[in-house]
Amino acid sequence: MNNPVTRAATLLKEHRESIDRLDAILVYTLGERFKHTQAVGKLKAEHDLPPSDPSRESAQIARLEDLADKAHLDPDFAKAFLNFIIQEVIRHHKKHQN
Repeated sequence: MNNPVTRAATLLKEHRESIDRLDAILVYTLGERFKHTQAVGKLKAEHDLPPSDPSRESAQIARLEDLADKAHLDPDFAKAFLNFIIQEVIRHHKKHQN
């Protein structure tokens, strides 16, 4: 029997499984990204460089907006997401400076 409710439940389960896999990818990707930004923070601290780099941050935001456009992702969301990550990275870099 392939009634619409059963089919909808199957599709819902498949979508949720995909979402769960993508969430795992996002978490592991962010973990990998922060490993590198932690290393950058340590290098900056060792060489007495400022914790933030406004020109790099601006370039990254522009790059992410372009990627978001190509991925059909709301560019305002993408920009807010990257700004959040950048602020977290700067916070970590400042901790290394102390």
